[in-house]
Amino acid sequence: MTVIESILLGIVQGLTEFLPVSSSGHLTIGKVILGLNTQNLSFEIIVHAATVLSTLVVFRKEIISLLAGLFKFRMNPETEYILKIVVSMVPVMIVGFLFKDQVEAIFGSGLLVVGICLLITALLLTISNYTAKKERDITYKNAFIIGIAQAIAVLPGLSRSGSTIATGMMLGVKKNQIAKFSFLMVLVPILGEAFLDLLSGDFSLSRSGINATSLIAGFLAAFLSGMFACKVMIELVKRARLLGFAIYCALIGAGCIIYTQFI
Repeated sequence: MTVIESILLGIVQGLTEFLPVSSSGHLTIGKVILGLNTQNLSFEIIVHAATVLSTLVVFRKEIISLLAGLFKFRMNPETEYILKIVVSMVPVMIVGFLFKDQVEAIFGSGLLVVGICLLITALLLTISNYTAKKERDITYKNAFIIGIAQAIAVLPGLSRSGSTIATGMMLGVKKNQIAKFSFLMVLVPILGEAFLDLLSGDFSLSRSGINATSLIAGFLAAFLSGMFACKVMIELVKRARLLGFAIYCALIGAGCIIYTQFI
């Protein structure tokens, strides 16, 4: 992987991690277009770490406030919010521990699965766009249901942010809350997965075939584009403008399916 290819894929990862169009699906599409190995875990780990860092930077004030409230060691709005995030993590942890090998196998299954999952993402975004419910605060029950959406969205092409935000909107969660909750709830699972991959040896420069310069370039590209996309997505969710992303996902998904059948 050259530096230019790494930067291009880093930008794709950073933008699509927060926009509801599936980062894993677009990484697969990008690698197919560039003719690269579609199962290089080292690159995925490094760009995911970059988007986690961008989330930490964008929400640094909120995270500091939540941690300050937590370490008062009493029940308060900050502690309750963190507990809801913990509840939302349960489904994805179950998937991660019990079905990790099966999920990784799906990631190598090519563009057909990506295309189908992008069409599902388009459907979810469309439904949420026309779902009108009284807006309410996030409850523990809603947090768990949104967590189930996040767990299902491990499939390549099924947007994590799109699935969780669309689910939250269909549940009637306040628009100014669901985007932030969606982005914060993924921090611990991604960091935990990266840590386990480091321990297991899945992250390895020698086995990845990618030089350090390309990895650093990909990391920086994903970090900077991730910060931009995170801020943009927050504003779009507040205005409930997701239909355009639904149309985009439908077109790209259909394109992926057609490509696998005729190319």
